Amino acid sequence: MFRHVIVGVDGDPSGRDAVALAKLLVAQDGKLGLAHVYELTPYRGASGAYGPAQHAESVALLEEARDATGVDAELIDITASSVGRGLHYLAETREADLLVVGSSSLSLAGRVLVGDITRASLIGAPCAVAVAPLGHEGGARTLTKIGVGYDGTPDCEAALSLARELAAIHGASVSVMTVVEPSAVAGLLRTPAEEDYAEELADARAALAKLEGVEGKVVLGWAGEELASFGEQLDLLVVGSRGYGPIRRLMFGGVATQLASSSPCPLVVMPRLDDSGAG
Repeated sequence: MFRHVIVGVDGDPSGRDAVALAKLLVAQDGKLGLAHVYELTPYRGASGAYGPAQHAESVALLEEARDATGVDAELIDITASSVGRGLHYLAETREADLLVVGSSSLSLAGRVLVGDITRASLIGAPCAVAVAPLGHEGGARTLTKIGVGYDGTPDCEAALSLARELAAIHGASVSVMTVVEPSAVAGLLRTPAEEDYAEELADARAALAKLEGVEGKVVLGWAGEELASFGEQLDLLVVGSRGYGPIRRLMFGGVATQLASSSPCPLVVMPRLDDSGAG
């Protein structure tokens, strides 16, 4: 579970979706903060300044979100040159271990779609990030099926550890999926066949067989597509960022980026760890 969670709220229903997801992920004795970032730009009034009127607007917006969701949360309003910078600053200074955001209003109900502003706030985040699908506020109030995208890396081991912890608290089952991807060239030439990747598939199945207390599945295909399909059966999907960048930063690799635009269930992306599994 996460002990210090910050939820990005902007006045849209997506903010309440994010709060609903945060309630499932925060520890019982953890801290929850609702944050609104006021962007200081030349377009915000004549000088772009943040004054009493803007502060009152942010506080009212945060109070409305808190009252609508019934959470006990600290209300935080902050000014920054961008939403991303503001959320990163809060996560750093308050030592948050999770940021939670909602999906773009352009997504279909029940689907995750990260807009450009939100994506910018996620890349390089100093902690894990969770994204709630549109309409999540009115959905499930518990977790029964948790899935993990697994490839044996430290990031994925951390994802599996989180899934196990959440499952123990919510009485949920844990399923893991390993996707064996064909080579880019082979995939372009023809449809990949399992017999061409028999050794890789066998190794992946042997690795999953060693995991205790989880259901495992190995498939041949493209990770983003297969994990999105996997998410159709889940209440939560947890993956590693799989991107390259500073340790303890969330670097959206291709798979995480694709899932942030197609996941049919709530998504948690873990930050990059070093090869030993340490942050």
